Amino acid sequence: MNDDSPDKDAPLRYDIRLLGRILGETVKAQEGDQVFDLVERVRQTSVRFHRDRDAQALGDLTQAMAGIEAGDAIKLIRAFGYFSHLANIAEDQHHIRRTRAHAIGGSAPREGTMAYALAHARDSGVTRDTLEKFFATAQVRPVLTAHPTEVRRKSAIDREMEIARLLAERDRMRFTPEELTQNRKALRRVVLTLWQTSILRGTRLRVIDEVNNFLSFYDYTFLNELPRFYEELEDKLAAANKDWAGLERKSFLRLGSWVGGDRDGNPFVTSDVLRQTLVLQSRRALGFYLEELHRLGGELSIDARSTPVTPGLRDLCAASPDRSAQRQDEPYRRAITGLYARLAQTAFNIAGLESAHHPVGDAPAYDSAAELSADLQVIHDSLVSGKSGAIARGRLRHLRRAVDVFGFHLATLDLRQNSDVHERVVAELLEAAAPGTNYRKLPEAERVQLLLREIKTVRPLVSPFLQYSEETTGELAIVRAAAEAQQRYGKAAIENYVISKTDDASDILEVALLCKECGLLRPDTGQLDVNIVPLFETIGDLRNAGPVMDRLLALADYRRLIEGRGLFQEVMLGYSDSNKDGGYLTSTWELYKAEIALVDVFKKHGVRLSLFHGRGGSVGRGGGPSYQAILAQPPGAVQGSIRITEQGEVIAAKFSNAEVGRRNLEILAAATLEATLLQGDQPQPRPEHLGIMAELSENAFQAYRGLVYDTEGFEQYFWESTVIGEIANLNIGSRPASRKNSRKIEDLRAIPWVFSWAQCRLMLPGWFGFGSAIAQFLKDRPKDGMATLQTMQREWPFFRTLLSNMDMVLAKSDIAIAERYAALVADEGLRRRIFDRIKAEWRQSIDALLAITRQAELLESNPLLARSIRNRFAYLDPLNHVQIALLKRHRSGDQDERVLQGVHLRIKGVAAGLRNSG
Repeated sequence: MNDDSPDKDAPLRYDIRLLGRILGETVKAQEGDQVFDLVERVRQTSVRFHRDRDAQALGDLTQAMAGIEAGDAIKLIRAFGYFSHLANIAEDQHHIRRTRAHAIGGSAPREGTMAYALAHARDSGVTRDTLEKFFATAQVRPVLTAHPTEVRRKSAIDREMEIARLLAERDRMRFTPEELTQNRKALRRVVLTLWQTSILRGTRLRVIDEVNNFLSFYDYTFLNELPRFYEELEDKLAAANKDWAGLERKSFLRLGSWVGGDRDGNPFVTSDVLRQTLVLQSRRALGFYLEELHRLGGELSIDARSTPVTPGLRDLCAASPDRSAQRQDEPYRRAITGLYARLAQTAFNIAGLESAHHPVGDAPAYDSAAELSADLQVIHDSLVSGKSGAIARGRLRHLRRAVDVFGFHLATLDLRQNSDVHERVVAELLEAAAPGTNYRKLPEAERVQLLLREIKTVRPLVSPFLQYSEETTGELAIVRAAAEAQQRYGKAAIENYVISKTDDASDILEVALLCKECGLLRPDTGQLDVNIVPLFETIGDLRNAGPVMDRLLALADYRRLIEGRGLFQEVMLGYSDSNKDGGYLTSTWELYKAEIALVDVFKKHGVRLSLFHGRGGSVGRGGGPSYQAILAQPPGAVQGSIRITEQGEVIAAKFSNAEVGRRNLEILAAATLEATLLQGDQPQPRPEHLGIMAELSENAFQAYRGLVYDTEGFEQYFWESTVIGEIANLNIGSRPASRKNSRKIEDLRAIPWVFSWAQCRLMLPGWFGFGSAIAQFLKDRPKDGMATLQTMQREWPFFRTLLSNMDMVLAKSDIAIAERYAALVADEGLRRRIFDRIKAEWRQSIDALLAITRQAELLESNPLLARSIRNRFAYLDPLNHVQIALLKRHRSGDQDERVLQGVHLRIKGVAAGLRNSG
């Protein structure tokens, strides 16, 4: 399809119709006219219910569902679920299409691109020295985490990527009629394969399965697109300002992971799993380098008799085991053959990887990725000196950057554990060494002094002659495995140890002690080999973050440890649990306040702060557009360094397509540059507005807590009106849904909490309490209250982003469908009492949002997202209606296993359609 028409969305509509027609033809051919007609009848009735909300449409839906066979229900769910997937593919392709059209047309750079950020920096007078310093110290890290909201199988994702590739071909190639026919036939084949592929996993994922799933994104995107990001950045620097050409910079944008290292509440993450994870990661990186070296050798057929080479390259040739007479005058090939032999030996030694192409001879392994980089630099320098710079800027340039970014470890793997576990382990170690210590009963000040004494002494606390509990033995084994990993793969393999539920300074010192016992901290020099990262999660924790870090940084012995790491300290802030604890508005405000407090504390102690944002996919867990979120941070909160978790189905949405993935990586880098160097251009909040936010937060907090934690029967209402029970049994993650064997909201993990509300289309954690807070504020300030809120929305990026995210989540909610889920609650009085309250708050929140943003309808200011919802929700709604019918059957005792299978299939379909439901 051509994109020259005035109607820019015409190609998108064409693609959606094309894919929908192919899917419909597939359903009819595979399942028969009866199933196809059922799909159409349900779709049309659902559209009528969505539009009119009338009793007749609801009655027709109920009648259609009442007699449906379980097998037909599954086919119905699969049809609508797959259409949601196909609509997502078409939308992604259209986004790529519009981005390319924008670039080809030579339009001004768009917000969120490096071209825009660099142009902004240039126009703001940013000097070369300032920019060079930024690149030298910047750290931007998306961190992939394995949480049970990514519900798609890799097999399905692979088929969807093939569909995307075939759609892209239609955009970028001029087809003959025969070629267009072949393309359409290929689309039909892939859609048919997708239809015949099982969506559900037969067994619960193991941790290693999650590792392999996430490594797929390196094949899809990261290994190729991250080096390409840097190549484009080099070109954009020169284009933005000729004085910036050739600007040297390190690889500031790298990847992190929790998959295989996050053992908080996951007993299946062990030292063996950690080792397996690191081996798999290393194999992925080294296998990529070996293949690229092989291809590079095939390309560099340069003859030394016509092109001079440097002494350094001749040295590489001399060291190479390649003695072939055929390559006697091809020094680059001989040199690369030597590099390949060394790297193949390295891959075998550290990862047990057999190279795909047998080396021509033996060669010593590399001791580090830096050694390989140095040899690639020699090849680069020789090409440049021989007037072959253009060749050096091809595959070699790509490989050099890849080695610099991924090393021998691929991605930095974080360790994470709960502070309660550390407390028990340390208490056991101290009690075994000195009976009667009673560590857990000591006040905080005495704990700190005891821990500091142990950290400073070279005497080990752990004795090989004592037998410890299974928990303590396992925790020590994990930290020892981390120390081994640094020796094998390099320091960057494991750099961070995150402590969940940090309450005070002793929580950090306990981990420092464990690091000392296992070789990651040397007490004689004070050298600490990992960043110890406190995670503040609940509302109370966030309020206490500043004081805790103030006490910690005031300890001279702890300061000595971070001096060895450049006076650098990372702090993680948890969006998910704070939201479950206090609601969206309060959570967002307390996070903002915590950042301000931390900036002040770190400035006082002269320590560089780096914030790690534990955001989820949904707004209820801190999700939303990354660019706006980074720019909305308070002054001094970014400082060139930021880490952000990427979780659940958001990872597939952002990174399964290579072009979309590179664009999302670029957004993070561009936003970090702007937030660091151009923050003076951002309007700062008025003191009055800060006070108003505090007031709104307190009122929202009371409303949210009043419903979720203080309303009698709410727990029962939640379990009966959502699919939380069914989610707990779905094979979509290795970690249990609850921290304890309990139905209490307090014990439930934040991820399934938010996921459940998204599934019933209420999205409650993303907005509840906002309407009450605004109503109270307007009651207290009837004359100027609304005008003041409108001014805050216009002038303050933080408040504007908060409202924008809420606008999105409310637009994705559907109160009529949510009411049908509420009808699953057996106690009619409980149902009416709670749902009526929720519905009133929902209406009040929408009215308040529209008034403040001066919109006539939700998403009026975001037409692209509004379009996306229109394209998708007519096919999402039927999934809800079918699931409600199946839930009634399942909960009434229907033993047909296909009923529960249908419920699980629908969970996956809605998660894919919403795209950020967890």
